[in-house]
Amino acid sequence: MFKKIREKINSLYMVKNYRKILPYVKPYWGRALLAVLITIPIGSMDAVIAWSLKPYMDVVMVEKNTASTAYIPILIIVFSCLQSLLNYTATYLNTWVGRKIANDVKIDLFDKLMAYDASFFDKSTSGDIQFRFNNDVDLACNGLLSNLKLFTTRVFSSVSLIGVLFYNSWELALVAVVVLFGALYPLTTVRRRIKSVMDKTIFSGAAVMTHFNETFNGNRIVTSYNLYDYQGQRFRETLRSVFKLGIKMIQRTGLMSPLMHFIVSLGIAVVIWLGSYLIVHHEITAGNFVSFITALIMLYNPIKSIGNNYNSVQMALMAMERVFDLLEKKPAICNKPDAVKLTAVNNGIEYRNVNFEYVRNKPVLKNINLNIKVGETVAFVGNSGGGKTTLVNLLPRFYDVKSGNVLIDGRDVRDIDLVSLRDKIAVVFQDNFLFAGTIRENILLGKEDATPEQIDKAVKSACLDEFIRSLERGLDTQIGERGVLLSGGQKQRIAIARAFIKDAPVVILDEATSALDNKSEAVVQQAIENLMKDRTVLIIAHRLSTVRNADKIVVVNYGEIAEIGSHEQLINKENSIYASLYLSLIHI
Repeated sequence: MFKKIREKINSLYMVKNYRKILPYVKPYWGRALLAVLITIPIGSMDAVIAWSLKPYMDVVMVEKNTASTAYIPILIIVFSCLQSLLNYTATYLNTWVGRKIANDVKIDLFDKLMAYDASFFDKSTSGDIQFRFNNDVDLACNGLLSNLKLFTTRVFSSVSLIGVLFYNSWELALVAVVVLFGALYPLTTVRRRIKSVMDKTIFSGAAVMTHFNETFNGNRIVTSYNLYDYQGQRFRETLRSVFKLGIKMIQRTGLMSPLMHFIVSLGIAVVIWLGSYLIVHHEITAGNFVSFITALIMLYNPIKSIGNNYNSVQMALMAMERVFDLLEKKPAICNKPDAVKLTAVNNGIEYRNVNFEYVRNKPVLKNINLNIKVGETVAFVGNSGGGKTTLVNLLPRFYDVKSGNVLIDGRDVRDIDLVSLRDKIAVVFQDNFLFAGTIRENILLGKEDATPEQIDKAVKSACLDEFIRSLERGLDTQIGERGVLLSGGQKQRIAIARAFIKDAPVVILDEATSALDNKSEAVVQQAIENLMKDRTVLIIAHRLSTVRNADKIVVVNYGEIAEIGSHEQLINKENSIYASLYLSLIHI
């Protein structure tokens, strides 16, 4: 009983998903409808050959008269050519519509992907993203439409051929139809059989992609640490898992086609036995029988292999479910309906009783209270993993607080329009991401419509001008994927130039110099000081020498604010954590 209820729910869910895809089909409904309508004559023409054999056999083979049936071979050739032409047209239309729909779905998914919050990416791998946001769409749209063409063609072919069966002998036709439904019955269990295996296959397929991505992005680590055996072993383990799942899929569905083949063969045997009886008793002619057998074989042959096609349809349907699950999933961080735009930062930033955790019941920040005035430079220091970066990441809403408030000019950031909030904040990370393209294109990410004068000013302020002049193509120099052709210091200065172009009133510097050598740090530090002028600045620093001139230093230890004060105040404070940190680093 529960099994039937579950299957009923799954069927309703499939219908619901079909309705969801209709808006994507609507712009191309004319071609989509034409592609379906074309399958009617494609399938129906199969009956012409079978039907034509009755008069041919009765007149030529029995009556020995060829004159009145000379048109039949020509008719078969004409109908076959027409069927081939229509088949090509239907395939072309289905492919065109399928790829157009897939592109539209991918665009919506890509927009959705960009809107997801940081926690989503924390929990996902690159392979998982590629598989779910790209491969699943192709499987759902292209695979479903190509199989839809196949099935609609076979449906109309089956209907027309069954008509030929009844035309020749209703007794034999009843036997054939009963056998047909018996052969198709195993298909009702396909979805239940492959659901769990398919989910695991998706995970393993994503893991394979992740291995390739990691090897590509981490090629220097693989080389420098001689990780060939290690990476190779991990990849082989994943492939073994994919292989086992593939075998399990065959074990669960592979018997269906042989079983259907056996049932069909049994049906043909029964029909031949019964047909022989009917011919002997003159209830049907030899022409009826030959026409019937031809129609029956044309009807049964596709059925013997339909199990594999039906598996593909079910996989496409499950891929569609996963796609719409992603499209319907709302990001954890999004605008409220009444969100207001942030036009300026006039007074300051406040953290009020802020608590935060990545994992339930494992607090990262505990009861944080902090005031930052406009134009103030505040540096966050403390033990590694103590919550400094997390505290700052709450301001642009990379994450949302568990409790408490982060406020700008007295307004909770959760009540502010996200685009306007982030438009007022520029971030320079420790490892800044640069997109494949030119230096100019990466700088203009901060402000696409920046004037040449603004670009020139940003380049000079970021201490990039000398480097740019040394390049043959200057700002139009290609930097490679992730800026692989640049040094760490050059990447940082491009990121700083990008922040200059943005000209945001609030700047976050997340350990922007910690990965640089002393010479690069000196140049980047000068660029940072230029960027900090007349702005509210939040600095996360590992090297304490970079925060001496901060207006306020906040020591964050184990998720709590341990100390607040200027460099002089904290260095002279008795039992000061900051003083211990500073002096220990000075002596290194």
